[in-house]
This record gives sequence, C-alpha cells and structure tokens, in this order.
Amino acid sequence: MVANFLIGLREGLEAALVVSILVAYLVRTGRRDLLPALWSGVAVAVGASLLFGALLTFGPQGLSFEAQEAIGGSLSIVAVGLITWMIFWMAKTARHLKADLQHRLDDAIAAGKGAVVVMALLAVGREGLETALFLWAGAQATSSGSAAPLVGAALGIAVAVAIAWLMYRGAVRLDLRRFFAWTGLFLILVAAGVLSYGVHDLQEAAILPGLDRLAFDVSATVPPSSWYGTLLKGVFNFTPATTWLQLVAWTSYVAVVLTLFIRTTWGHRPAAAARPTAASTTARVAA
Repeated sequence: MVANFLIGLREGLEAALVVSILVAYLVRTGRRDLLPALWSGVAVAVGASLLFGALLTFGPQGLSFEAQEAIGGSLSIVAVGLITWMIFWMAKTARHLKADLQHRLDDAIAAGKGAVVVMALLAVGREGLETALFLWAGAQATSSGSAAPLVGAALGIAVAVAIAWLMYRGAVRLDLRRFFAWTGLFLILVAAGVLSYGVHDLQEAAILPGLDRLAFDVSATVPPSSWYGTLLKGVFNFTPATTWLQLVAWTSYVAVVLTLFIRTTWGHRPAAAARPTAASTTARVAA
C-alpha cells in the first residue's frame, strides 16, 4: 500500500500539475473560453486510463496459467521500462515543465479548440496510462488479493490533487526538483522489485529458465505471512525465496539505474547555479 500510495502521489502530482499549469495559463491570458475544451481532453484522458486499467485487470482472465504469467511478466517489464524513462525525464525537465507546457498550449490555441482538446488529452493521458500500468504491475507483484493497493493509489492521487490545488492557489510552495529527485530514488527500488516479479512470472511461464534454482530462501526468517514480510512485499516486492535470475535482474537494475540517476540528478549541478535553480522550482504554478 505504501508503494502504491507513493506511485499515486508522484504520478498524480505530475498530472495535476500539468492541468493546473494549463488552466492557470488560459485564465491569465484571458482565454477562459477554452477551458471547456481543456477539461474535455482531461476527462477523455482519465476515462482512457481507467479503461486501460480495467483491461489489464480483467483481460487475461480465462487464459491458461502459463499465458497469464507470460502476459503479467511481460507487462511488468514494460512497466519498469516506462517508469524508468519517466523518472529520468522528470528529473531533467521538472524546472522547465511550465515553460514547455505553455509553449505547446500556445501552439494548440493557434490551431483551434480541437487542438487544445488533443493537447490536454496527450499531456494527461500519458501520465494516466503510465500510472495505470505501473500500479497494475505493482498490485500484481504484491499478490495480496485485497483492495489495499488500490486504496493506497487512490489516497496518493487524492493527496496529489490537493497539493496541486494548494499550489495553484498560492498556499503551498514545493521544490519540484527535489521532490521528484527523492521520490525517484524510492521508485527505482520499487521498480527493481517489479522487474524481479516479472522475471519470476516469465520463469513460471517457462519462457525464462531457472525457476528451481534459488539464490536464497529466507522464508523461515522472513515468513511471507508476518507483518514485516508483508511490509517488505508491499513496499519493495521482496520475495523470501528468490531465484538466481531474479537476483541478477534486481541487482543489475539497481546498480545501473541508481548510479545513472544519482549522476543525472546531483552529479552535474554547478554550485553557482544551484541556488537559482532551486528557487525557480519553488515558484507558484499560477505565476
């Protein structure tokens, strides 16, 4: 639930910030007449994301066990690829997000209301589809059979919307660069767990070898039914019985992606430029 809350918070905040920036820009430039077109695009994006989530949840039912595992494992790996790309993209563009969106909205306004609908649909829809896929993969990995992952994600999205609204009203200031940097670190560990789960699914589908070759089995020390076993499973997708291939995938992903992320986020910031950069990301969304 904790991991899904964080995913919902981070992805929800991205989408909510996009919407608040677009709304604020239309209001400030005197184009309130385009707000219905903007909200239409947002509504279609939300509906498409919910439909995609339902398709992921109910689509594979009725298939054989091997087919379900193959689909689940493949989609989990795709989700890891998308969330990894999103983490690096947001780390690089958080401080330029407002200017980029306003420039794209100017182009859409010049093209007409239909272009505004499409622009909002694409901007919010991408976030929604990524969120649906990664939340589904994370929920599958926990295998809890409860509504906790969905509740956690819903709470995260609700908090994200509230924060974005407070930022829009000028009541809250948030250093977006720092927020996305630290949540990115946590999500890398979550994504590594989802990758390990995807590898295990593909092993159960007989697509990848090594299902019976365990690197370790600490089930006696960390029982899956214990509170700490459940916590580790829910947050980091930790499995007490891990195959060698899962361990290699998890370790390789964390070693490579975490190193690159730290270098990208903190490794090349000149000391003289660090101060104004941080200040720029705390500006109000509506400014």
